[in-house]
Amino acid sequence: MTSLWEDVRAAGLDAGLDAVGVARAEAFLDTRRHLVERKAAGLHGGMHFTYGNPERATDPTALLPGARSLVVGARSYRAAEPAPPGGPAGRVARYSWRDHYEPLRRALGAVARRLEAGGSAAIVLVDDNRLVDREAAVRAGLGWYGKNANVLLDGHGSWFVLGSVVTDAVLPVAIPVADGCGSCTRCLPACPTGALVAPGVLDARRCLAHLLQAPGEFPLEFREALGDRLYGCDDCQEACPPNRLEDRRHPPPPAAARDEAWVPVLELLAASDDELLARHGRWYIPRRQPRYLRRNALVVLGNVGDGADPAVEAALRRALADPDPLLRSHAAWAAERLGRSDLVAA
Repeated sequence: MTSLWEDVRAAGLDAGLDAVGVARAEAFLDTRRHLVERKAAGLHGGMHFTYGNPERATDPTALLPGARSLVVGARSYRAAEPAPPGGPAGRVARYSWRDHYEPLRRALGAVARRLEAGGSAAIVLVDDNRLVDREAAVRAGLGWYGKNANVLLDGHGSWFVLGSVVTDAVLPVAIPVADGCGSCTRCLPACPTGALVAPGVLDARRCLAHLLQAPGEFPLEFREALGDRLYGCDDCQEACPPNRLEDRRHPPPPAAARDEAWVPVLELLAASDDELLARHGRWYIPRRQPRYLRRNALVVLGNVGDGADPAVEAALRRALADPDPLLRSHAAWAAERLGRSDLVAA
């Protein structure tokens, strides 16, 4: 006769999880302190998410009174990056090539249904600001905090999305995984803007992934460092030895046909608001305003475009005449960077 935990674990793995663990549903007091301290220091860069309500995000019992356990699942999104298309293109972080959270949510839903079938309450949390999912994963024995602030699964690396099920079922808790980084610090200098200001400490004000999702002007001092990144940044993960070792031992599968690793920026700049939201609505877009996708695309165009290309010139002319001053200013920067100050003057 199998135990409830064995049934729950099997349900998660059968539904597509790569790893499943259990933690006690206790308050994450150290994590709460870190959130409060880093927010006070401005390291959150205005990010809301779990910084918005640290007490709630670090107390599973606030979500489910009487909660006893957290069942935490990880699902891999590792895949080989395809070659970029012709013409100026923006790079997309691997976790956003397609929606990896929906299959994670379905898999954790299978876990929740198994718990509910046994008479327990269960709440699924995926990409949710009500729980710090990385701390839950570490407590559930799935991995350790890397110096790049990501969770690394022992023997597999960090290319995983994480989620949890809060339940009042009593389940056997996991043994924490020992820190596997040792003296390695390769991720810190790999960050193109120096956003990793200390091991495990990220300054969001310098993080390209965050800045691409933040409203307002893209900071002038980081525009060249942005390179071809349109959404997200994988540099600290790509430099991580456990990830590189996993790629050597088990080469990543090819990207699926539906994966969107690259976005042609001229197409993006020519698309309507409705088209942009239909294509990229799964991304976090500040205030759901497509102007920020165009803002990012203009910075990318300034970094990778050819000022002598008539199609690039036409895109810059349109953006320089746009009624939105945010787009005009970024188009002016891109034009100057591509040696087309004549377009700005005109």
